[in-house]
Amino acid sequence: MSQKRPIAVDLFAGVGGMTLGFEQAGFDVLASVEIDPIHCSIHHYNFPFWTTICASVTQITANTIRELSTIQNQPIDVVFGGPPCQGFSLMGKRSLEDDRNSLVKHFIGLVLELQPKYFVIENVPGMAIGKQQIFLQEIFDEFAKNKYQVKTDYKILNAANYGVPQLRKRLFLLGAKKGLILPNYPNFITDYKQKNDSHLSSTPTVRDAIQDLPEVNSYSELNHRDWVIADYGKTSNYVKNLRNSSNVIDDYSYQRNYNKQLLTSSLRTQHTQKSIDRFNHTPQGKIEPISRFLRLHPDGLCNTLRAGTPSNRGAYTSPRPIHPFTPRCITVREAARLHSYPDWFRFHVTKWHGFRQIGNSVPPLLAKAVAQEIIKVLDIEPIKPTTQYKLEKEELLSFNPSQAAKYYNVSSDIIGKRIRVKDNNKKSLQSNI
Repeated sequence: MSQKRPIAVDLFAGVGGMTLGFEQAGFDVLASVEIDPIHCSIHHYNFPFWTTICASVTQITANTIRELSTIQNQPIDVVFGGPPCQGFSLMGKRSLEDDRNSLVKHFIGLVLELQPKYFVIENVPGMAIGKQQIFLQEIFDEFAKNKYQVKTDYKILNAANYGVPQLRKRLFLLGAKKGLILPNYPNFITDYKQKNDSHLSSTPTVRDAIQDLPEVNSYSELNHRDWVIADYGKTSNYVKNLRNSSNVIDDYSYQRNYNKQLLTSSLRTQHTQKSIDRFNHTPQGKIEPISRFLRLHPDGLCNTLRAGTPSNRGAYTSPRPIHPFTPRCITVREAARLHSYPDWFRFHVTKWHGFRQIGNSVPPLLAKAVAQEIIKVLDIEPIKPTTQYKLEKEELLSFNPSQAAKYYNVSSDIIGKRIRVKDNNKKSLQSNI
């Protein structure tokens, strides 16, 4: 067994949930490709030592990815990514003719160009239901024609079984070059059903995830900015591991230096008194009937955090959970905790972008569990890095779309102009709070 840090590429990177999970497992994700310059700027802030490429997978080539990063001519161990999934979502129209599904084919094309040993495709469970299975077979056939194999006994993984305090199911397809050993799917790490299995610990709860976070309503500064120096409460084991990852035996991520008294991504939401009253009267674990927001139960798990629609599809806000104790919606930081992001990880300063960035991402601990199985078949012993990085360039966190586009020298309408729908029945859920 050799000791090294294998090389990975992240396609459809977003802000980097999968990037972080693979880093934690021991990979160096030397290149990440993302089309949205706002997401790219946040990704670059959190992973300053690797290359973030702001481009569409429909237009970039494998050679460009290699040339713009430090990969160059090195062999790549794994390529992973989650092509935008609206065309497969059970909440959408699930049409094989949906143009958005063509991005899966571009993912396959880049895998075949980059020639990694392994690949991972992440998507919504709807990709494996009903007629969508035809498309899955097309994926298997395309790889088979090009000397790759895919685990056809694909699985849908629930983040709650991998240490994440959130019920979130995702389909993972695992593949390898023919002749290589296919990786297994990860065994459960935690058991959210709490069956008293002696070898499993229970999934951390909402309380475990957010109980130590300062109450944002106590800080007037958070009305106009997303950070403040604050006093934290007693932390759970779950949070201790998020905040002190260097002490976690199987965490091989690079350490980031940050002020642990700094509370970030915590801009307050200004609710009307009527909304506050409605939230107050909503029992924990129940849905508030007007907004349709779930009030989190402290001893339960968070429901699936969703992204809402992008700017070119109306910019609608997805329902945000209500805090279990305070009559308000949760903050971006509280959502990040419920998604297994460490506290040093920053998001865009606006709530709209911040929640979208979390809702669109794979929980890092889920990605880590999958990545660890790739490490096993690579027969590699990961290296625990001693290098520490200080996160700077905070201007990256507050770019508007035009500024971000200029920073990456791309068109300001690369992801489409915002469409404002006049239909009163289609107003954003944000108007209810």
